[in-house]
Amino acid sequence: MRLIYQAAVAAGLLALAACNNTPAENAAENIEDNAEAVADNLEEAADNATNEATEDALENTADAVRAAGENKAEAVEDAAEANGQ
Repeated sequence: MRLIYQAAVAAGLLALAACNNTPAENAAENIEDNAEAVADNLEEAADNATNEATEDALENTADAVRAAGENKAEAVEDAAEANGQ
């Protein structure tokens, strides 16, 4: 149920964010939002982990997913800027 709620909130935020953004900005925001949702799910799994090592690994993975999402979104925006969009 929580995942459905997160998806609904993300869709609503995307609709609002799309109002005055370029397609590249919208794509970058989608990438970041998706990475954030995946990271949130990993952190939820970490909270439910049965040992500390698993919890740490899941939290580290969540951090890596967020960073990768930010990097990919930035690359999309940079590429659009380089192409004059």
